[in-house]
Amino acid sequence: MSEYTGKEADVRDALANVVDPELHMNIIDLGLVYKIEVDGGSAHIEMTLTSPGCPFGPYLLHQVNEAAVHVDGIAEAQVDIVWDPPWGPDKMTEEARLELGFDI
Repeated sequence: MSEYTGKEADVRDALANVVDPELHMNIIDLGLVYKIEVDGGSAHIEMTLTSPGCPFGPYLLHQVNEAAVHVDGIAEAQVDIVWDPPWGPDKMTEEARLELGFDI
């Protein structure tokens, strides 16, 4: 169950449609989104990547921004990449870990 309600939940739902092209899973199930805040018509999203050298980083940032601003009532989005805490399989949903073969 999500900790988000209202517009934050709407943005989270939209981000669930953003798929990591390398792992072929959405960024929510992968645990890449750490925080979503909405203030008026502006969304602020903190997320990470699976590694600092992820070749799809710019692509994912663009997709996250596009998904957020297509939520009704969201006019702009700020997407920040953070590295703390570091991403790992423990951030993924149980279903994602099982699908990718992680025994956690």
